[in-house]
Amino acid sequence: MFLLALETTCDETAAAVITDRLEVLGSAVSSQEALHARFGGVVPELASRAHVEGLLPIIDTALKRAAVSLNQIDCVAVANTPGLAGSLLVGLTAAKTLALALGVPLVAVNHVLAHIYACQIAAGRSVFPCVGLVVSGGHTSLFRCDAPLEWELIGSTIDDAVGEAFDKVASLLGLPYPGGPSIERVATAGDPRAFRFPRSRVDDRGGFDFSFSGLKTAVRYAVAGPNQPWPERLEPALVADLAASFQQAAIEVLVDRAVEAMARTGIRRLCVGGGVAANKLLRELLAQASREQEFELHVAPPALCTDNAVMGAMAWERYRAGLFENLDLDVIPGLMRPRKPPAKSS
Repeated sequence: MFLLALETTCDETAAAVITDRLEVLGSAVSSQEALHARFGGVVPELASRAHVEGLLPIIDTALKRAAVSLNQIDCVAVANTPGLAGSLLVGLTAAKTLALALGVPLVAVNHVLAHIYACQIAAGRSVFPCVGLVVSGGHTSLFRCDAPLEWELIGSTIDDAVGEAFDKVASLLGLPYPGGPSIERVATAGDPRAFRFPRSRVDDRGGFDFSFSGLKTAVRYAVAGPNQPWPERLEPALVADLAASFQQAAIEVLVDRAVEAMARTGIRRLCVGGGVAANKLLRELLAQASREQEFELHVAPPALCTDNAVMGAMAWERYRAGLFENLDLDVIPGLMRPRKPPAKSS
């Protein structure tokens, strides 16, 4: 059976054809990075217009790469939450139209949870139950995932997502957008111990929430204190040290919270996805923690870290459960789910 999955949650336009055995037959992604670079971040209106222009060619490319025709598609899946409202609407409208025209089921995909499911696609076997960590420009979230369709949000950022913090710090340091790759590249020449930036803990009782605004402010004050003028030029060595020290602090917080979540839940498997999961230092520190504390680690491969439609294969889980959508399905821009205490596994 063939699934056509669509992804338009932010600034990547993507489509993929995946079998019910999780075989990726064809995938295509169009990035809007160059479009938004001069603004230093994603402009929602420009993103949605670019999706309108690019989605049909991307679908056509994915189908051709898969050597599958539209008439062979058995199900259409689309990420309808969370994301930019205008961008989500473009993908959802296309998915509804295709499902209606082809007479096949429409299945909704949670974009953030799909980042965790990308680990299962890469592993080729079940990775549940697990603690899921999603780190990107829009999300920094921890989940308890007992099964693909059974999950609970147990921690999230109260301000900036970690990828957003990378973008903002990169802007402070005069580095190009997107900030994650820029900071990672410059940090290789810096000393991660040059500045002792804060590792914020939101809840003194051991909660799993994140905060990166204080870290971002600490970087700013390391360059120029309160009421001090910003230097006209930052020395490359200083930029490298600031980038390395910021990256070290941000990554350590992510690793520490994830390890704490496993200790509290009793689940000894961690799955990590999202754009920031491509960061080399994060992958190294996670691997080190896995060896030292003996837990099973799955990090999505770099190609499945940034937004893509392949991770929409999660729709097969809902398909097998008979969870189909009506054509009145709407977009849900925010990730809104109640929290429960991270009870320990039996």
